[in-house]
Amino acid sequence: MRQIAKLQEPASLTVHRQAAHSNFGNYQAKDELRANLVREQGALCCYCMQRIYVDSTLMKIEHWRSQDNYPDDQLTYLNLLGGCKGGEGNPLTLQHCDTRKGEANLQWNPADLAHHIETRISYGLDGTITSAEQVFNDQLNRVLNLNLPVMKNNRKGVLTGLLDWFRRERNRLRGPIPRVTIERQIEQWTTTANDLPAYGQVAVWWLRQKLAGMD
Repeated sequence: MRQIAKLQEPASLTVHRQAAHSNFGNYQAKDELRANLVREQGALCCYCMQRIYVDSTLMKIEHWRSQDNYPDDQLTYLNLLGGCKGGEGNPLTLQHCDTRKGEANLQWNPADLAHHIETRISYGLDGTITSAEQVFNDQLNRVLNLNLPVMKNNRKGVLTGLLDWFRRERNRLRGPIPRVTIERQIEQWTTTANDLPAYGQVAVWWLRQKLAGMD
């Protein structure tokens, strides 16, 4: 999970919200909204970080606070996120992200800068995503189901590739890797000029841990 920097909301959403009897169900410009969400998220799911696409059959418009429980927030742009299909149609044990979440609440919103989502997440060498906060850690597993084996393996694959690079670079230099080199690596994983690498936040987290150790 990574911090999402929200862009300006689509003009169609602003206009619709100001209309009488407006709700998310009768909002007609959902394709425009999907495009905005995918662009600001670097084409990654707001929760699991797998690739999403501007297509109603390939992504979902997620309400961080559910429409049923928080109807006043159903058209609030900060509350709207782009999510993957989350194993839709599979048994509950294989569902994840919004599909698994349903009407449940989450403690932290990855799009709210005040929630500092990236400081609340860490990753194990086996790809496990965890939080030191007990409530949120439970939600990562019970509500979002983000430690499904396939997801752990995907995150582990990213981390394994990064560790291989780190070892090769250290051997090439025959010594410590300079701070500036690590910072450049972070830039490569976080640039939004193009779609971000799937599950790339695992690499960013690990590299930032290395930088912190240099302080």
